[in-house]
Amino acid sequence: MTVSQPSLSSEILKALEQDRSLANANLQGMDFTEMDLSGVDLSGSNLIGANLSKANLRGANLKGADLRNVNAIAANLEEANLQDTYLFRACLEQCNLKNARLEGAKLQLARYDSQTIWSEGFDCKNSGAVGPGANLSGAFLNTANLKGADLRGANLRGAYLSGADLTGANLEGAALSGANLQRAFLTGAYLRKALLVGVELQSTDLRAADLTEANLDRIQSIAGADFTLVQGLSEETRAMLCSRPAQELGTWNAFTRNNTAQSLGCAIG
Repeated sequence: MTVSQPSLSSEILKALEQDRSLANANLQGMDFTEMDLSGVDLSGSNLIGANLSKANLRGANLKGADLRNVNAIAANLEEANLQDTYLFRACLEQCNLKNARLEGAKLQLARYDSQTIWSEGFDCKNSGAVGPGANLSGAFLNTANLKGADLRGANLRGAYLSGADLTGANLEGAALSGANLQRAFLTGAYLRKALLVGVELQSTDLRAADLTEANLDRIQSIAGADFTLVQGLSEETRAMLCSRPAQELGTWNAFTRNNTAQSLGCAIG
């Protein structure tokens, strides 16, 4: 069942029409899609889970606002004041943040992509946000929703990704050595040239993933991992995986109902 977002109240619409302040307002879950909010004072407001996709927030004051889980895809936040904002798990893909003030902004697990425009000099790769080239070494990303995320070239060495949903994610050239990928969903993920040295793949769903030129040396365990329809797996790598202990190869994946040996096409004698 689809849950619709709350519509804007007449009071909020009237305030916007009269250019009145919405500072400290409770706007949780509200839908501002494609609205013109340029220059509006939203400082300290509660915008948790709000939809700001394609909204124009140029020059808006969002200082100290709570923007957790906000959808700001393709939003214009140019020259906006985002000081001390909470942007945990916010979606900033295709977002324009040119000349935005981001001092003290908390961006852990916020998502950006190659089309996100940042303020000059802002170090997005070390901000805790998730995107291409991000430094997430040792990060706790257990059960995170990273479906379709752009993580090309990201540093995920030693990251905790157990149960994370990386379905269709782009992890080309990403460094995942030593990462915990137990029970993670990597269905259809793009893992070309990814470093997967020493990873834990117990019960990982790798169906239809692209592993072309991926480095799978010294894997900790593949017990219950499902490699059905995996792409780009060299015969040498497949043979190496099929030489794993019989206990690992015979383990069933509780979600896909396949065992590891069958998914790899191993000849078990």
